[in-house]
Amino acid sequence: MIISSPALSGAVPAPSRRPLRVLLVDDQAIVGEAVRRMLAAEPDLEFLYCGDPTKAIQVAAEFQPTVILQDLVMPQVDGLTMLRDYLANPGTRDIPIIVLSTKEEPKVKAEAFTLGASDYLVKLPDPIELAARVRLHSRGYIAQVERNEAYAALKRSQERLAEELAEAAKYLTSLLPERLHGPIETDWEFIPSAELGGDTFGYSWLDDNHFGMYLLDVCGHGLKAALLSISAMNVLRNQTLPGTEFRSPASVLAGMNEAFQMDRYDNMYFTMWYGVFDRQNRRLCFASGGHPPAILLAGESAETAQPIELTSPGMIIGGFPGTTYGERVVALPPFSRLYFFSDGVYEITRPDDSMLTFREFMAILASGPRDGGVIAHTINAIRAVRGPHSFEDDLSIVEVAL
Repeated sequence: MIISSPALSGAVPAPSRRPLRVLLVDDQAIVGEAVRRMLAAEPDLEFLYCGDPTKAIQVAAEFQPTVILQDLVMPQVDGLTMLRDYLANPGTRDIPIIVLSTKEEPKVKAEAFTLGASDYLVKLPDPIELAARVRLHSRGYIAQVERNEAYAALKRSQERLAEELAEAAKYLTSLLPERLHGPIETDWEFIPSAELGGDTFGYSWLDDNHFGMYLLDVCGHGLKAALLSISAMNVLRNQTLPGTEFRSPASVLAGMNEAFQMDRYDNMYFTMWYGVFDRQNRRLCFASGGHPPAILLAGESAETAQPIELTSPGMIIGGFPGTTYGERVVALPPFSRLYFFSDGVYEITRPDDSMLTFREFMAILASGPRDGGVIAHTINAIRAVRGPHSFEDDLSIVEVAL
């Protein structure tokens, strides 16, 4: 073997670039020496000669050439057969092959290109032309390798991110409240999107007579949104808002707005619905910080119950310090089912790109069975609307039988 390399001669390749490596496979040592001399004046090219074509693939695996110069007429293995072997081997399949042969027949050239050759030169070519073609094909190959590596790295990164998001979704789900059975009954559904949004919700007795409940939706997707929603959830669960009256929805929203100003949370904000049920007086007090209206199915009986939209205008949480929030109070008839949710439940895009409207969603919810299973009915209906595609946003809906 004849080896010429900048590493051996003392030259140092540019650290930010891959070396350009030329492997010559030819049974004639004199040709190997001639090509070595042709490329010796090119400091950016590393050269290796292989005189035994039966070892060419093994040598290529060790040398990692960016281009292979391949002779056609050899006693051990025919050069055209070598082209087939290169193409069949995963390690050499993509390496550009420049045929370097004495044959000039168009038919031979056409067959060489059919078998995967990238270029064809009649030996021995002018050194300037040879170096130029080697550089051209080598750089194209290196660009392809780097694209493939970047794609593989991106794919690995996306897989790791998907795993992290799945773990975050699992953890977030574990923090959600248990379904209640008793004086107050609850049901809920939480379906995280592939990118994981910032939905979370909860409820608990504030005292013997007042039952608090909330749902919030952080802007954006990903781990940052999930972490902010968990932080907000912990504040609400532990009631760690100084000066806040948790039986007053307006007070809670104002306290959350001050605690989660978006300039302290990487410009992230959230919408929020908060309600308090007064069991003794059968009243519901509620307020909203930029959140979709809740829906109350209410009537003297299940059969006569009608949907009522519970609206309460209010600014997003985290937008402006000092924001005040209003609250509303509604009296609850004997049959009352409250539904609050994130916008991912009704902002559903159909396969034809049309959007489900809030009124259509409200009608879907109201058409559910009054003896239970409204959430399951609603989810099945919007899945039918969405078609085979996954949901674009987190989907959260909570039912409270009051």
